[in-house]
Amino acid sequence: MAEVQTNTQTGELSQRFIEFIMMQAQNAALFLGQIPNPQTGQGEVNLELAKMFIDQLGMIQEKTRGNLTNEESAVLKNTLANLQMAFVEVSQQVKGGGATASTPTPAPESETASPAQPSSAAEKSELSASSPAPETESRKKFTKSYGA
Repeated sequence: MAEVQTNTQTGELSQRFIEFIMMQAQNAALFLGQIPNPQTGQGEVNLELAKMFIDQLGMIQEKTRGNLTNEESAVLKNTLANLQMAFVEVSQQVKGGGATASTPTPAPESETASPAQPSSAAEKSELSASSPAPETESRKKFTKSYGA
């Protein structure tokens, strides 16, 4: 009986951890302009705050390495990769004369929900079941230039 109770508690903790990761991802997506600001209804880009949330997820990934279930690890890794790619794209748009940091921009209608935030259990399991992209040289370059 104790084993069943431990497994139930572990499952609940795992779900809470994934929900925490999704909450952090939503915050990053909000500041990347992917989710409209609830107060204004407009997407707003604030690269500094988006970077802070993405960096926090990276720190969580480092500090929990080896202590996560396969599902938790996959969700965290995929979420972080999606947010990093979105950060690069938005940064390039800002540098290219599109939106400027901290100014409202219309949220893309097809992306009012972040791709890093599955809304149903089926989507969460799809996200965790998808095979992670192999680390390539371009990903390594991105990691090195991300802190700049």
